[in-house]
Amino acid sequence: MTQRIIPHLWFEKEAASAAKFYAKVFPNSKVDFIQEMGDTSKDKGKVEMVGFQVMGYSMMAIGAGPHFSINPSISMMVNFDPSQLEGARQKIDEVWEQLAQGGEVLMPLDKYPFSERYGWIRDKYGFSWQLIFTTPEGEDRPLMVPSMLFVGDKCGKAKAASEFYLAVFKNAKRGAIAPYAAGMPPNKEGDTMFTDFMLEGQWFAAMDSAAEHNFSFNEAVSLMISCKDQDEIDYYWDRLSAVAEAEQCGWVKDKYGISWQIIPANMGELMGQNPEKTTPAMMKMKKIIIAELEAAAV
Repeated sequence: MTQRIIPHLWFEKEAASAAKFYAKVFPNSKVDFIQEMGDTSKDKGKVEMVGFQVMGYSMMAIGAGPHFSINPSISMMVNFDPSQLEGARQKIDEVWEQLAQGGEVLMPLDKYPFSERYGWIRDKYGFSWQLIFTTPEGEDRPLMVPSMLFVGDKCGKAKAASEFYLAVFKNAKRGAIAPYAAGMPPNKEGDTMFTDFMLEGQWFAAMDSAAEHNFSFNEAVSLMISCKDQDEIDYYWDRLSAVAEAEQCGWVKDKYGISWQIIPANMGELMGQNPEKTTPAMMKMKKIIIAELEAAAV
């Protein structure tokens, strides 16, 4: 199945080095491309676009200045499932050791009620990973699952947000859901301790946390939606965009604070036809208009 939703990481200038690091750390991973844009004769004007895969899961990154900072509000949950990954029990420890170099442990790699081996770590580039040794019952979960953490004024909204996404996206369904029980302070009984859900055939996870955190969702980690035509771009734009000032170059922010990029599936082809004209045209857009990009390329 084609991966239609791609996590996108914003770095100041470390996009390529981060992608190369992840390709080295995780098994079955690689860098697909590194593309420089803008005035590459000066570091000031250099923009770096990178496509890479982590355990077969497609991701993208951009190095475009210090506008946004990555934080743990969106992390990647990595399932070390022995039925899907040979040597999973050993590999989880090996990956953890490499991520820990220059990183920050958020939850130690240890035994927990929900897994015999789990840990949450922020790597040296600022991105967060939840590593879990798992033998899931029922339907298999993929090795890579983007996970959203609802904190601060968003705490308590994980279930509502997941229900919203399930209504917006196609080929969608609920997976597991586990609420907090009574006596689990500071979390409120009934809030979402964990849920996962499928959108466009891809699995995502969400959870609430009432603990004190000094971060929230921002544009540093966004989700790119690859659309087949203008009608599909319009569909997702109309349903997801809730913050007018966040609309730019295909970017929107939904009512829960998650940033999305709504782009045509052939965006690279459209932009590559005549970059000197298509790039300025795209930069003036809020919603991507395919016909206008095609006209600009002439």
